[in-house]
Amino acid sequence: MKGLAWGSLSTIRIRLTAALAAALLPVLVLGVAQSAIAFNRERVTLRQNLGFAAERSAATARTRMEGAGILLQTLAPGSVGYQCADRLAEVARRIPGYANLVRFDRRGRVDCAASEVPPDPLRSRRPWFQRLARGDKLVITRDPGSAYSTEPSVLAAVPALGPKGEFDGAFAAAITLSSLEPSVTDPILPAHSDVALADGAGRYVSFTDAKAFPPVLPKDWRDQIKLNGAHVWYGSDALGGRRVYSAAPVAGNEVYVVLSARSPGILSWAWLNPLSGILFPLLTFGLALAAVSVVTDRVVVRWIAYLQRIASLYARGRLSVRPIHAEQMPPEIRDLAETLEDMADAIVGRDASLRDSLAQKDALMREIHHRVKNNLQVISSLLNMQQRALADPAARAAMSDTRQRITALALIYRALYQGPDLKRVDLRPFLEELTAQLVAGEVTHGPAVRTELSVDALVIDPDRLAPLALFAVEAITNAQKHAFARRGGTLTLAFHVRGDEAELEISDDGQAGEDALVSSGVGRTLMTAFARQLRGRAELVRNAHGGVTARLLFPTPAADAPQPDEAAGAGAAGNQAAA
Repeated sequence: MKGLAWGSLSTIRIRLTAALAAALLPVLVLGVAQSAIAFNRERVTLRQNLGFAAERSAATARTRMEGAGILLQTLAPGSVGYQCADRLAEVARRIPGYANLVRFDRRGRVDCAASEVPPDPLRSRRPWFQRLARGDKLVITRDPGSAYSTEPSVLAAVPALGPKGEFDGAFAAAITLSSLEPSVTDPILPAHSDVALADGAGRYVSFTDAKAFPPVLPKDWRDQIKLNGAHVWYGSDALGGRRVYSAAPVAGNEVYVVLSARSPGILSWAWLNPLSGILFPLLTFGLALAAVSVVTDRVVVRWIAYLQRIASLYARGRLSVRPIHAEQMPPEIRDLAETLEDMADAIVGRDASLRDSLAQKDALMREIHHRVKNNLQVISSLLNMQQRALADPAARAAMSDTRQRITALALIYRALYQGPDLKRVDLRPFLEELTAQLVAGEVTHGPAVRTELSVDALVIDPDRLAPLALFAVEAITNAQKHAFARRGGTLTLAFHVRGDEAELEISDDGQAGEDALVSSGVGRTLMTAFARQLRGRAELVRNAHGGVTARLLFPTPAADAPQPDEAAGAGAAGNQAAA
């Protein structure tokens, strides 16, 4: 399983994809690093810009209040007199941002005002009034002690001096906080910014969008402003969204401007460069890998699989198949297809040559078997002639036995060259013909012998057939000599295959004596030798009819493959039988 898993990871598609990934990885890493640096630079720039915008907005507001002080100082000498209230009201109406203009005497009482002023008995003891009395040129306060306008405002006041320069009261202007707020359309502010004003306690006085600011300002925001002049931090707005904030003082420790801008997010402009530096390389990386995978499949893998199917057909012997789509392949794979086709042509040619050679070999082998059979027949005929010339019965019997053995060998060679297979012989017709020839050869010398055969189908090689045939010759010859002489009878031949063991039985119905079962003549010796060649055993037993049964038991050829030395053994047995 491990080898299979590793093989699936070593395909062409995987290797090319891995190579491309390794080649593009440094570009991707460099793009990510550059994007991270650019994003960090963008974030720092946003913080700096927002901080500078807060300081500039606060400076603009302070300039407005200082301008209010100059205006008050300009108006102070002529502020008391005929139609004072009308003149102050006209000034407040003409100059935007002024909710009220008021002239106080040295005791804090109102001399005249542009609009209504609530009474304040303790005005002369207010801190802002005391500071003017002590010589401050301009005092700005968010908490003057009374409401000098109908909307949130700060009070800017300058001292009024008498003819000898002594303190003679104050001239104050109520400036609305809304006029001090920077405009969200101001180009100095970042895009999509919101503005708020807060007092020294961190309470919002006004804002453009309440949802854009945190419910509570950080605990140390005033300390950071005192330390750095402005403070920039990240936080969550009322809806939980992440934003960046900056704050700067407008009027001392009384009023602060607070700016809010969107924190760099996935949809913000600040992420445009990081997206182009990370997402685009990632997209390019993915598209390149997908393109390599698709192209590899369409240009390489598909055609290799096609050639693999062609090769599998060649392996099954279908060499007439040709890669007809080779013209559509890339040149390199087309060369491989042509090589495969040339190989198939070469195999076809070689197979044809081998078939011709085998046909010639078969023809030669058949011719050799035919000539060997003819030679054996010539020898048998010569022995027959010699047998007729002999007068001694024992010599005539020995010559007849030898001739019959040679006849059996000739029959083997005839079965080989006449059969469809030069290496195998069908045992059933062979035994039928062998028995018929042996019985027919003695039909003129005595009563007729009836034969009964029962042979199982078996195809056997010549190396095993020779000792088997010679064993049958010896058994049938003995039956003819001792059981059928001058009386005839029935010869029974049975061959059966029982699993891994085969059995050949040749029986007669004669009346055999005890010496026939224990004799140790030449025939019995040959039968034992033939059984050993087949790695089996030979037996002589009395059957139910009173005759003798010669039994040969040996391993079935299909279960026990032939041995190389059996041909030599068969030849030795044949020579021994011929002798």
